[in-house]
Amino acid sequence: MSADAAGQQLPEPALRHSTPREPGGRPALTTSTPRPEGGGRAASADAPAPARQWPILLVIAGTAIGLIITATGPFRPGTLVIGGSLLVGAGLRWSLKRVGMLAVRSRFTDVITYGVLGLAIVLMALMVQPDPVIQIPFLEDVIHFSVK
Repeated sequence: MSADAAGQQLPEPALRHSTPREPGGRPALTTSTPRPEGGGRAASADAPAPARQWPILLVIAGTAIGLIITATGPFRPGTLVIGGSLLVGAGLRWSLKRVGMLAVRSRFTDVITYGVLGLAIVLMALMVQPDPVIQIPFLEDVIHFSVK
């Protein structure tokens, strides 16, 4: 132990090479960088790989089903499924602590991104011509103004 200016005993500083080192002197394992918020698995480590990543697989499967519906039939139901899949992804990211690869950024950013994109796709699917389900009154004026 060493003493400070007042004569009190100070603990010894930590050893510089207490972590395993590579031959060049660099640490063999990064210890100072925290894992991303959603970097953990969605299931236990003994589960097979697909089961560990079920949240992202659920969103991808819903999007794939929506694309197949859009490609083979009417586009409105398919795009509603795609938008709904993104909204499900936002709900999963908000409600679950461990979502595996569904976590890309911080929880707040992921929920906002998935939610806004999903809601935009759903609204556009409901507004598409012919026979729109919902109508926005000022949208026609905006289109006429931008085309002139």
